[in-house]
Amino acid sequence: MPITDPIVSIIVPAKDEARTIEQVLARLAALPWRLEVIVVDDGSTDDTAAIVEQAGGARLLRHERNRGKGAAVRTGIAASTGDIVVIQDADLEYDPGDLPKLLDPLLQGVADVVYGTRLRGGEPQRAHLFWHYLGNRFLSLLTNVLYNTTISDMEVGYKAFRGDLVRSIDLVSNDFRFEPEITAKVLRRGVRLYEVPISYYGRTYEEGKKITWRDGIHAVGALVRFRFGPQ
Repeated sequence: MPITDPIVSIIVPAKDEARTIEQVLARLAALPWRLEVIVVDDGSTDDTAAIVEQAGGARLLRHERNRGKGAAVRTGIAASTGDIVVIQDADLEYDPGDLPKLLDPLLQGVADVVYGTRLRGGEPQRAHLFWHYLGNRFLSLLTNVLYNTTISDMEVGYKAFRGDLVRSIDLVSNDFRFEPEITAKVLRRGVRLYEVPISYYGRTYEEGKKITWRDGIHAVGALVRFRFGPQ
């Protein structure tokens, strides 16, 4: 059934994102739903937390030390109450203006999970870092082989879920292994997963990008581990 008048929980994991977090919150505030914005400050050493508190409109949760993106997202999911839960990075690589089309399959009642994709469709794309692009294509291919699916962009940061579904999943990853873990566990449940083309304003390492080739190696291990381990 379609979801009418939803509460949308938006989880914003943030680590040293003082440069962009205020703009992220302003763009989220313009969205047309009842919002529950949860910013999880993951041990920032800059003014990220202070900016969130001053801006208002968001619930701020804090990790005293940096524990990783996966830990921050898990903290946010556990605190969420919304009919829909979506992950929004704090660095503006993903445009909150894309959220209405990302969430549309959930609102229409045809999907349980929706992934954005940077690799299908004609939305604006900053040229990808080649090795990141190649690694992502490999990880998506491995996901498709292991889980019999056709996901084009498994590592994408924009993922949206039915709230009751995502809160029922036992998640354990603290770092970027969260992405393959959540993918593995929703696919093993046989959910209705859709992809929606989104824009992508990627950063370089000089601009603050954090994921590295080591995370790609960890992701391979996670895909295999969660394919054959307990759900």
